[in-house]
Amino acid sequence: MRRKLLLAGTFFGTMALSGPAFAQETIDAATVQLNLNVIYFMLAIVLVFFMQAGFAMLETGLTRSKNAANIMMKNMADMSFGFLAYFLVGFGFMYGASAGGLIGTDTFALAAGSYTDGLSAPVATDSIPIAADFMYQVVFAATAATIVSGAVAGRMKFSGYVILSIAMTAFIYPVVGHWKWGGGWLDALGFYDFAGSTIVHLTGGVAALTAAAILGPRLGKFGKDGKARALPGHAAPLTVLGTFILFFGWFGFNGGSVLAADGPVVANVLLTTALAGAAGGCAAMLFTWFRYAKPDMSMTCNGVLAGLVGITAGADQVGPFAAIGVGLVAGVVVALSVAFIDRIKIDDAVGAFSVHGACGILGTWWVGIFANTGAEGLTGLWHGGGVALLIDQIIGTVAVAAFVAVATAAVVLLLKATGHLRVSEEEEFEGLDIHEHGMYGYPELALGPQAYPGGPATAVSGEVVSRDPSGSSREKVAG
Repeated sequence: MRRKLLLAGTFFGTMALSGPAFAQETIDAATVQLNLNVIYFMLAIVLVFFMQAGFAMLETGLTRSKNAANIMMKNMADMSFGFLAYFLVGFGFMYGASAGGLIGTDTFALAAGSYTDGLSAPVATDSIPIAADFMYQVVFAATAATIVSGAVAGRMKFSGYVILSIAMTAFIYPVVGHWKWGGGWLDALGFYDFAGSTIVHLTGGVAALTAAAILGPRLGKFGKDGKARALPGHAAPLTVLGTFILFFGWFGFNGGSVLAADGPVVANVLLTTALAGAAGGCAAMLFTWFRYAKPDMSMTCNGVLAGLVGITAGADQVGPFAAIGVGLVAGVVVALSVAFIDRIKIDDAVGAFSVHGACGILGTWWVGIFANTGAEGLTGLWHGGGVALLIDQIIGTVAVAAFVAVATAAVVLLLKATGHLRVSEEEEFEGLDIHEHGMYGYPELALGPQAYPGGPATAVSGEVVSRDPSGSSREKVAG
């Protein structure tokens, strides 16, 4: 009975959405499928859009309380400026007519001149209107940009971050997206990236690492002996909440990437996504438990995200056990990568590169080894397909990483040269919330600088340090 009611509801809901076609009794199967696809896209868009809230919670929880409002504002900027930048030029660079497989050259502002009224948007494919396609693509663009936010937390000027975010959504991400998803040279090569382990996550991760390296570490991150100090975040509940929101949204991120309401394919993608995320959390938890005698909360959260990043390139191409495998490996890789980034003295405040960059590479290469569905002619090395696909995957990750590093460095160095990169030591010490936004992120700090002249007390290795903003105490401050 429930099945009959569900089918009836779907039918009449589709009839209602079809509007005039229903009234004229001219509806056909293609119209029904189109309307179902738009509803399916709407669900996926909502899920991926909500990931922005997950990033905001995660990044805030992993960083200092005196910068909470700044983190929130950066995520708002990604969504606000990013939407407009991607609409005006980014979508065209990504999906416009290709110039030598390198960049799109038309469809800027969705070729708005071809609209005759609010309902007659041109169709991007036979199955989805361009307006719905844009909405799904733009939330991906915002995701790639916001990965940078956490890595540069606590010391980057808000004006500089906004400029970098616009550059990411208007040009850097669209260019690498065109190489694969826009039918560019990587697509012609045979490179495969289902939902963006490389195109989205490696792009964001490399941009984050490049920006953090040029920006320099937070005050107090590295001692006089050169060793990295732990600067723990201020809110474990926000960190865990952000992780759960991101896991939730990932079902739209990967499930929506099927790009049609194809039930059996979507179901398999959801399964591999869930298994990889869970395995990543298990691996990171057990690894830190064994290595440090206690399971680490923040690394477990990063392990979950690492597993999700790892499966994103091949969620439709690998089976359940391969999905568990990539999650297990990713959970360990992220922990080792965080330690390595500290050793080379780059301050990535939330482990953005380790989660999105290192595990984006892992997931992309995993397709070259374990692809086994035969879909799109892909068979990995493990299943007798030889090394050709793996080589294509390696070429793709190297090319994307190189381009993103150079492009991001150009933007960040320009910001540095024009004085828009880093806040002063005084501002960093007292917190970006009050200096960049004129407010504190939490009520207990609302009394302002006269009550907290040096910002809330901070600690290094459990030792409470002075609020004195003088230069003599600066090196002791965990910023």
